[in-house]
Amino acid sequence: MTGYFVTGGTGFLGSRLVSRLLTLPDCTAVYVLVRPGSLARFEKLARIWDSGRVVPVTGDLTEPLSASPPGVDHVVHLGAIYDFTAPAEANEITNVNGTGHVIEFAGRIGAKWLHHVSSVAVAGDYRGRFTERDFDLGQNLPSPYHATKFAAEKLVRSQDAVPWRVYRPSAVVGDSRTGEMDKVDGPYYFLPAITRLSRLPSRLPLIAPHLGSTNIVPVDYVVEALVYLMHQDAPSGSTYHLGAERNQSLTEVYNAFAAPAGAPRIVASPRVPALVRAGRAVGSAAGRLVDRLPGGREARDAVLTELGIPPQVIPHMVMEPKFSTSSTVAALQGSGITLPSLSSYAPRLLRYWSSHLDPYRARRADRSDPLAGRRILITGASSGIGRATALAVARRGAQVFLVARRVDELESVRAEIVAAGGSAWAYPCDLTDGAAVDALIKQVLSEHESVDMLVNNAGRSIRRSVYLSVDRLHDFERTMALNYFAPLRLTLGLLPHMRERRFGHVVTVTTMGLQSDTPRFAAYLASKAAIEEFGRVAGRETLADGITFTSVRMPLVRTPMISKAAYRAMPAMSPRRAAEMVINALVHRREVENRPEGVAMELARMAAPRTSRRVANTLYRMMPETAPEARSRPQPPLASVAATLTRLVWRKL
Repeated sequence: MTGYFVTGGTGFLGSRLVSRLLTLPDCTAVYVLVRPGSLARFEKLARIWDSGRVVPVTGDLTEPLSASPPGVDHVVHLGAIYDFTAPAEANEITNVNGTGHVIEFAGRIGAKWLHHVSSVAVAGDYRGRFTERDFDLGQNLPSPYHATKFAAEKLVRSQDAVPWRVYRPSAVVGDSRTGEMDKVDGPYYFLPAITRLSRLPSRLPLIAPHLGSTNIVPVDYVVEALVYLMHQDAPSGSTYHLGAERNQSLTEVYNAFAAPAGAPRIVASPRVPALVRAGRAVGSAAGRLVDRLPGGREARDAVLTELGIPPQVIPHMVMEPKFSTSSTVAALQGSGITLPSLSSYAPRLLRYWSSHLDPYRARRADRSDPLAGRRILITGASSGIGRATALAVARRGAQVFLVARRVDELESVRAEIVAAGGSAWAYPCDLTDGAAVDALIKQVLSEHESVDMLVNNAGRSIRRSVYLSVDRLHDFERTMALNYFAPLRLTLGLLPHMRERRFGHVVTVTTMGLQSDTPRFAAYLASKAAIEEFGRVAGRETLADGITFTSVRMPLVRTPMISKAAYRAMPAMSPRRAAEMVINALVHRREVENRPEGVAMELARMAAPRTSRRVANTLYRMMPETAPEARSRPQPPLASVAATLTRLVWRKL
């Protein structure tokens, strides 16, 4: 009967190793070292393992291991930091000091074997063939990860307290059968760029010089080979390379993923030495030049970050050593364990990554309709433009979150959407109440996976001339509260969530009045101008995160908000047509959604500013006041003429 002690057992590779050990007929117990912070993950895995033979041992590699579990024959040390971006101190504490603690532990409990999972990184940038027998060949170790993996393996090799074996996996990717992977690493960093290239014609040939090589191995091969080799009759000091028999060129890796992604393939890779050297020289010179330019390095890193590639990993993507696996392949002879070709399982890796790990997966829209399946939150959804928009997006397959103050009207809209086969949820909320908005955001995000799009539609309009407003500052405060601070608070509350998903779109319903500076709407237009300008500035900051903003400049719309007598004589758009403008904003995500007449007024203002002001002032003096305190005053005699003229001009435009 055999007992095992595993470090790193809650990680991607380690958890699979534990699962495989449990299938062995003579396995009595698997003790797993678990950091206090990983107990929840262990409990989740324990439910999958569904075995009383897996026992957690609380501890941390950064400290001596005081536990003494009984009946341990094999200590399997996988725990380490596998991250080129981690600082040197963290690598040293975990990878080197941690290995020292494991060696002391294995010797103290009298383990029969110490199985140390190292890495091909110990070869550093050695140029030439690196066999299983090789270790210290004077190679340079270019990163803290390389250096600490080398130092950790050196500790294992220099001790004689317990027999040992070393296993050096190359770059581990997902399962070759299911594609499953737990994080973005190695070649996964380049999949977003490859999938973006899929927008180009797949038959378009790409030509590139030899870009170097790497070595990729699926996790299932590593686990199967490791479990088999650790139980074979082999001397202490045996070392195994768990990787491809030959390095894969980066061109080969690219093509393996480009084919299932539908991206253009590299059809030729000239290997003329002079051309390769020239290409590398030009690339190096260009890189040095960029680094010397003011802001050049920051700009380069920003471009890489936009592509989802940490700048720290670039120097380590190409492997200089040519790894030999001949001794490992010989040891696996007769086991039935073989390494599949990358091209055979790359499609499965790509599919799993696309569904679970792609940082931009939230941006992908349904090909049948870009709004299908989107979760869209709409304010002011109980009537008018909001109601019409909610009904329209629901018909297109969106999941709609309805927000307004009036509960009964809101529930009526929800019921209408559901009766038509759509999906909708009602969230009554006073958007001028900051605490209520915070609670709304928390509730929506706890009940639903995401908010993909936000439509800031709720608003308040006040028509009152400036002269009648000099002692009514509260009019401006009330308008700003609903038209500016409410959508601002809601947008700011959702931005971190959208940034995490690397996708979001915010549509704010403003007004065509911003293009005409319509008199008597100083409070209303100022609030709309403020929220529109916020979106313009924020959109420039959040663009790289996939978050965009659109301002929909609405003309007058026939809604309850314009029910006053002064508006009834004016031409107005129907809520249904207004909703079409919002739909266009959600689908096309332009910065501004304009009407032709609005553009015409804006051009006229720019071309003839003085004339525009005089015309606006004339219309202001001709049109009547509607404020209650002005109703008793004599109204301009040409008010009806002005209203008729406005109506005719609007229709012509």
